[in-house]
Amino acid sequence: MKRNLFLLGLISLAVLAIVSGCGKTEKGAQDSKEVNIGYFPNLTHIATIVALEKDYFTEAFGEDIKINTKTVSNGGLFMEAMVTKSIDVGTVGPGPLLNFYVKDPNYHIISGAVNGGAVLVASEHSNIKELADLDGKKVAIPVIGSTQDVMLRKALKDVGLKPTSNGGTVEMFAAAPADTATLFIQKSVDAAATQEPWGYILETQANGQLLLDWESFAWGKESTNTVVAASKKFLGNETLVKAYLTAHVKAVEFIEQNPEESQDLVIKHIKELTGKEIDKTELAAAFKRLKVTTSVNEEIIQEMADISKEAGYVTSNDIDGLIQLKQLKSIEAK
Repeated sequence: MKRNLFLLGLISLAVLAIVSGCGKTEKGAQDSKEVNIGYFPNLTHIATIVALEKDYFTEAFGEDIKINTKTVSNGGLFMEAMVTKSIDVGTVGPGPLLNFYVKDPNYHIISGAVNGGAVLVASEHSNIKELADLDGKKVAIPVIGSTQDVMLRKALKDVGLKPTSNGGTVEMFAAAPADTATLFIQKSVDAAATQEPWGYILETQANGQLLLDWESFAWGKESTNTVVAASKKFLGNETLVKAYLTAHVKAVEFIEQNPEESQDLVIKHIKELTGKEIDKTELAAAFKRLKVTTSVNEEIIQEMADISKEAGYVTSNDIDGLIQLKQLKSIEAK
């Protein structure tokens, strides 16, 4: 009897071990069966759009990985989606990313995507001729804490001005880039710090005057507009990280070699997403105001963190560990 009970106990333990092992295997497999890619439906996220349109992600991840995509309209929404795990990896401005990182170091920059691509445009009615004329004016930005917000603060600081939120005289007004042309026409704002193609649209559709082009706004050509961001959990899966970055690097190279076809892919992609077709001439002009790249200027990212702290968006400017480029360098070295 005792022997039977002993054998029954062994069998029960064996079954439990098998069930537990299966559960872990299934969970682990589930973790790697899907990847959630996030991005904005605009020109500064061209690398992600091209990688999707050319099926580079599908090729790199393989048939066993399901690719889900999520589009958002600003960096705050992107980072919130990362927090809720509905985005694992994708393209976003460094401003919102570093602001979240300081509070919760579970999000990282793993590649650059676009430098430049942002401009400062004055409205026709504002009588703004130079940067110092923003004194007492109202300037539209995509969202508080956005990369363009930080870039504008940098530009204002260079001429001794500050936003009203920091005791200065320049009012910063959060508005969706797509709405800024209407705000110009209605005389609701005096200027806008915005990304392309919205800057060019302000010039051509709302009689805006280019105050600072992409080569002179904030850090100029070195201004990091868009980066690849990944959650700590995603970064822990080297196979998935390598697959994403392989596709990203391939997309950047394709864009550099085929600018016109890449622009056509952006127009097609955005029309399918939104039902709206961007004018080809406008997009081509806006494309000349950015540089697609995988490089990351760490000194500029740090200065962005310094400005965010001065603005009161974060309590610390310590971003040590934010930038993780090891996988990117290993791919580009091949």
